[in-house]
Amino acid sequence: MMTSSELVYNKSLEELYSDYETSPSGLDTSEAQKRLKYNGLNSLREVQNSVFSIFVSQFQNSIVFILIAAALLSFVMGEETDAFFIIGILILNSILGFIQEYRAENSIQALKKLTETHVRVKRSGLELLILSEQLVVGDITPLAEGDLISADMRLIESQGLHVDEATLTGESIPTSKQILTPLAIGTPIYERSNMLFSGTFVTKGTALALVTATGENTYLATIAKSAQKKSPLSPLTRALAIFSKRLIFALIFILIIVGIIGFFSGIPYATLASILTAELVSAVPEGLPIVVTLILALGAFRLSKHKVLVRHLPAVESLGSATVIATDKTGTITEGFLSVDRAEVIDEKELMQCAALCNDATLEHGDAVDKALVLWLESEYEPLRENNPRIFFHPFDPKSRFMATLNKMNQEKERLHVKGAYETLRTMSANTQEELARLDAAHDNMASKGLRLLAFAICDENWEDPDTWKIKIVGLIGFADAAKAGVEVAVKKAQDAGIRVIMITGDNQITAQVIAKDVGIYKEGDLLLNGNEVETFSDEKLQAMLQNCTVIARALPEHKYKIVKLLQEKGEIVVVTGDGVNDVPALKAADLGIAMGNGSEAAKSVAKMVITNNNLSVIVDAIKQGRIITANLKKVILYLLATCFDEIIVISGGMILGLPLAVLATQILWINIVTDGMVDKTFAMCTEEGDVMKNPPRKIDTQFFDRWQIGKITWISLVNALITLALFAYLLKKGYAYEIPLTVSFCTIVTSQWVNAVLAQKSEEPFFLNIKKSFTINPYVWIGLALGILLQGSVLYFVPSWLHVITPTPWMLGYIMMATLLTFLLIESYQWAIWILKKRFY
Repeated sequence: MMTSSELVYNKSLEELYSDYETSPSGLDTSEAQKRLKYNGLNSLREVQNSVFSIFVSQFQNSIVFILIAAALLSFVMGEETDAFFIIGILILNSILGFIQEYRAENSIQALKKLTETHVRVKRSGLELLILSEQLVVGDITPLAEGDLISADMRLIESQGLHVDEATLTGESIPTSKQILTPLAIGTPIYERSNMLFSGTFVTKGTALALVTATGENTYLATIAKSAQKKSPLSPLTRALAIFSKRLIFALIFILIIVGIIGFFSGIPYATLASILTAELVSAVPEGLPIVVTLILALGAFRLSKHKVLVRHLPAVESLGSATVIATDKTGTITEGFLSVDRAEVIDEKELMQCAALCNDATLEHGDAVDKALVLWLESEYEPLRENNPRIFFHPFDPKSRFMATLNKMNQEKERLHVKGAYETLRTMSANTQEELARLDAAHDNMASKGLRLLAFAICDENWEDPDTWKIKIVGLIGFADAAKAGVEVAVKKAQDAGIRVIMITGDNQITAQVIAKDVGIYKEGDLLLNGNEVETFSDEKLQAMLQNCTVIARALPEHKYKIVKLLQEKGEIVVVTGDGVNDVPALKAADLGIAMGNGSEAAKSVAKMVITNNNLSVIVDAIKQGRIITANLKKVILYLLATCFDEIIVISGGMILGLPLAVLATQILWINIVTDGMVDKTFAMCTEEGDVMKNPPRKIDTQFFDRWQIGKITWISLVNALITLALFAYLLKKGYAYEIPLTVSFCTIVTSQWVNAVLAQKSEEPFFLNIKKSFTINPYVWIGLALGILLQGSVLYFVPSWLHVITPTPWMLGYIMMATLLTFLLIESYQWAIWILKKRFY
């Protein structure tokens, strides 16, 4: 007995009855119970990580390692308050991450809900109602409009059957199903018209079907298995990992060099240990993980105002790194429902009557095409149906491709109304040659625009036998799933930002191409692929073609997944949008999966973001917010690293010059409080600097550490450190007691870092290019500076001995102010030079 639906579409019904040891009257009840015990329930198997493993995984990233190192260092230096604060942040992050990942692991549960229902089944000659999980291969099950299909099945009988397969194939229009001779081996899923698949549902008609696969053997199960694969690390996590490795390598190198120089210079071991400890304290940007978390959390809050809900915090920054948006069509680019786009009218009155009478839909229920006609007719359809009652109904026949109704018109004569494919109705038409020529031209024109077409006709006599019908075509109507407002502008914004937009849909090529062209995704010269080509081309050939491809039609879930993986292999950061079960594999594999708010629970459970307004424009607006977040992260890294290396150079340079320590380890901890501690959190509040959507996406390995960033960190560090050291050495040479130069150098480092904080708020432009913007880009930095000044003044004027300094005199303050002004001018001059260089040559 067969237990899989593989190739059953290629077999005759007689062969299937034999293979599955069943008959049109169904299985015996006892045999069904044996098969249930042997094959198991018709449900998806749960494969979930343990709660413990999910929790442990929260500690396996570079941000957490930096937090742990910072906490341990704070404990060693006796700063228990800082240590406990950092540990608190660590625990909070881990709890949030645990909750998010635990919810994502429930994706299989969401998929199971698609098959948890009751179904009718024939057993031992009787029709029974059973739980869908008790279906077994070989069962015969009747189906009617509204029924959920709970297993893979082969049709035995059907009458006007249409099935919505959007959750699996992405096809926006219900698919006509019919009993055909066996299909050719290799027929794609979306063309298997004699098959029904688990997770889809009947929109029209009736059928009798043979269950060919259940549970883990269904097509739906292959999608569920894809949902179990781990998602890639977010671009932020990867970028910070690269950044952390480079930083650690640089710091180890510096400390080794300083240690060697100190050893051969004959510096006492105790003094050298103090120097290295001070440098280690300086080197760890302990505020970075906290600021990163704050920036991401604030970014998530801002995105929520743009109708974007964040389920995975690092995904906030992933938006800013995106290089490709792989979007579906229905519901994201288009409205997601059919509407009448245009009509070619021969007789307006008769066309409207036919559209109303040869139609079973209402505003709330019915086939997508019929509902579109009802909307087009507005309030006209109800009185038309009341005044012209139906006598007879000829259901849709997939072979002849038409349906018909016989109505008593105004309680008088009887009239046949026919709706169907124009090609079919034309062969039965009694229209004039002039009318047919007009209809032919309209048909070709509308078809070229990707519209779905239906012809409408009437017949007043000889309607008893369809073979003798002579009908008059009264009109032709074209239906479209119209593009959403704002999508074309959104596509242009994304393309201007260096982001490629690729539309991946289950719809046919003509429809996909027309919609993509209308919204600016597809342009002349672009490639258009279909699912069959994705399946048959080699990975190398497909990867090359994807570089110039903007539309992929007739795509299946495995095709979408494959495309995402091939793009990622080329270094692309891929954002995938989706709403159906068919999107789950690609959503999970993407760098950032975005589910639609009204989509399936399966899609939402694996996505890292959910948008409540299903529109591509929302995603592009969210990318803008993501880029602002990325820019703010880069600014805070610039600020924190410049301050770290500033202190390292002061300490190392002083040792090389044979000077005493210009700043002590305890003073460094205080400096970190009144500078970093008071200011770095405010970087989260920076608004947009320039137009972030005019810049191309940055590569992950240079996201926060490109050559311009390295150059600026180096310049700021050297300027701050050399001015401080020069002033410290000058005052020592003048013969002042050690605590005076130490106080001046300590205060100079603090004020220079405050200057750095103000200038870092605008990393792309000089401060004086737009003074108003420089003061308003982040008003909160001034609050941070005010608090820092208050704390610094309190220590200097009330308890200076705590930090081994004295209260500065006016002349000492003069030196500090001059050094700070010189620092500002040199950094601002550098920023002007870089800005001019970029404008002229880049």
